[in-house]
Amino acid sequence: MTQFVELINPRNKTNIRIELANSFFSRFRGLMFRKVLEANTGIILSESSESIINSSIHMFFMRFDIGVLWLDRNYVIVDKRIAKKWHPAYFSRKPAKHVIEIPTSSMDSFSIGDKLEFSESKIK
Repeated sequence: MTQFVELINPRNKTNIRIELANSFFSRFRGLMFRKVLEANTGIILSESSESIINSSIHMFFMRFDIGVLWLDRNYVIVDKRIAKKWHPAYFSRKPAKHVIEIPTSSMDSFSIGDKLEFSESKIK
């Protein structure tokens, strides 16, 4: 069963509906093979600890570009980038525990240093 939470940026009151990728397979699959990512939606991929390597992403089998936010364990954005479809890999400049993938059109609502909140505490 797919679970969702609301991602909130208190700095500008931005809300995005985020899918929880909380199994190995859902994290591995991420957004691969999807045809579209609807506006104001996204997915969060969480690791057990902060790392540059473990929070890296690839864009193989992606049909569209995405916005990527890397968060530390305190939900502070430590890096952000537009990821291009079919690009081999993207890495955060700093260790991250969470990776949030959102539409590129939502990227201007987030800045490095923003502390994000979630509507429920299902994010570990």
